[in-house]
Amino acid sequence: MKTFEELGVRDDLLKAIHELGFENPMPVQEKVIPHLLNEDGDVIALAQTGTGKTAAFGLPVLQRIDTSRDVPQALIIAPTRELCLQIGSDLADFSKYIQGLKVIPVYGGSSIESQIRSLRKGVQVIVATPGRLIDLINRGVVKLADVHTVILDEADEMLNMGFVDDINDILSHVPDDRKMLLFSATMPQEIAKIASKYMHDPQEFVIGTKNTGAENVRHIYYMVHARDKYLALKRIADDTPNIYGIIFCRTRKETQEIADWLIQDGYNADSLHGELSQAQRDMVMKKFRDRVLRLLVATDVAARGLDVSDLTHVINYGLPDDIATYTHRSGRTGRAGKTGVSIAIIHSRERGRLRDIEKRIGKTFERKEVPTPAHIIEKQLYNLADKIERVKVDDEEIGKYLPGVMRKLEWLSEEDLLKRMLSLEFNRLLEYYKDAPQIDFIDEKPKKERKEKAKPRSAEEKDRRTADRGMARIYVNAGKNDGFFAGNLIDILKHVIHGPRIDVGRIDLMPGYSLFDVKKADARRVVEGLTGADFVGNKLYAEIADPEKDYSRASSRRKQDGEKSAKKDKHGNFDKFKKNKKGASKRR
Repeated sequence: MKTFEELGVRDDLLKAIHELGFENPMPVQEKVIPHLLNEDGDVIALAQTGTGKTAAFGLPVLQRIDTSRDVPQALIIAPTRELCLQIGSDLADFSKYIQGLKVIPVYGGSSIESQIRSLRKGVQVIVATPGRLIDLINRGVVKLADVHTVILDEADEMLNMGFVDDINDILSHVPDDRKMLLFSATMPQEIAKIASKYMHDPQEFVIGTKNTGAENVRHIYYMVHARDKYLALKRIADDTPNIYGIIFCRTRKETQEIADWLIQDGYNADSLHGELSQAQRDMVMKKFRDRVLRLLVATDVAARGLDVSDLTHVINYGLPDDIATYTHRSGRTGRAGKTGVSIAIIHSRERGRLRDIEKRIGKTFERKEVPTPAHIIEKQLYNLADKIERVKVDDEEIGKYLPGVMRKLEWLSEEDLLKRMLSLEFNRLLEYYKDAPQIDFIDEKPKKERKEKAKPRSAEEKDRRTADRGMARIYVNAGKNDGFFAGNLIDILKHVIHGPRIDVGRIDLMPGYSLFDVKKADARRVVEGLTGADFVGNKLYAEIADPEKDYSRASSRRKQDGEKSAKKDKHGNFDKFKKNKKGASKRR
């Protein structure tokens, strides 16, 4: 294995990267660095995220800069603000000992005036998102006539995000004789067109195999009913006490919804999607990088360019339509020689897409059963025992208080003391998983028989009205057509239910009504709390769902239900509702 010195990296750069902990070059660095330093011709590098691309192009680019000239000489284009900032930060670290070298990231979502002021002071390396760069070019602030190196990082993602016209516009402003590098995880037709139009005699380097996932990633899937995906997600998280991962969702709405549920259920989680402001995104990412958050729920676009090390898991809450997107997702774990796990939570109709992904990435997914409550509790107990073994003990400080505590607890045996300590930590978990149902999708019948004996629609409706084992099913007269979603339900329960927190299980949101599961012991409390509660000016009515009752006309019965609840609810709570109504009118 060669060293960075043998690749031709200069001493001032060597000093900086050794301080950063760089020891031996990664495969992409071994191939790209010597070429950029010594060879003519452009480069197409097909490599996954986390393979060391930034150093591969960054070190030779910095080495080729003439610091005596304060004009842009290298241009690096990235699809997202996060990736732009990450590259800029890395290049600043690499160039620590190069006097007079200036790297400036420019991106949308931040003050263009401050970026203009920085650019006018002089810069040799610009790292930019396409839209902001075009804006600066059109304002006459950025001139690219002296650029000798152009790098397109994560080019396939830029095309997925609709930047192809912007890329063409930007490349029309750089000299024809510049050196160009294109980094991409995949090679779609649009990238091949850009390569043929703008690149000169490009040499292609393939790190790994085209369109495959990282070698150190284990691919697992769980199959459940669509309604049970969130329950499966929680069990996976509970079964992995030290999980540190990203949960990918398909839409902004689903991303926020899943994050809200996880937060409500006590997990260290938050969301990252396009509707957040830059300040919110920065705060979420800081908490995630500092490991204050253990789970980040994100859309694919929002998560582009996130360079977070040591992720243990990537969880696909739904499989993406594009197989290349799955490759990007799974490539975020198992980096730098470490192992990682990519999990897909799917329902039966997603099996075909799973097989397509297997063919493209050349790997087989292993099917696993959703962790059982017994297994989860055992894992959590062993994790606690491991923490107890490893905890640092300050004998001098803790010793001051030990005699008094020992006198207080001396009547307990060692076994009793251990039981009480574990119960203190795990009573909530034990209670939550008591009588929890199996949620794996059981698919034992042949396909032909399944088709012949497919359930009629009425049977499916009845299933929706039937609670899972150990749970009670609750009907409430508000649904998607009313703007009533899971987050609204959780929020209302938080405000109207007093006493112990309500754990909500499976939720089915219909156009005119909703059905959801709670523990049987909590059912009456939930019905009484919801009945008469106000939701955007409408009074809610709730009851324990009857499997034989047709709720499909709930929206047309709204007025009837409201009137019924105003007189007397199912449990005779006239006074309570009257008080709520009075309170509501007072507030208005």
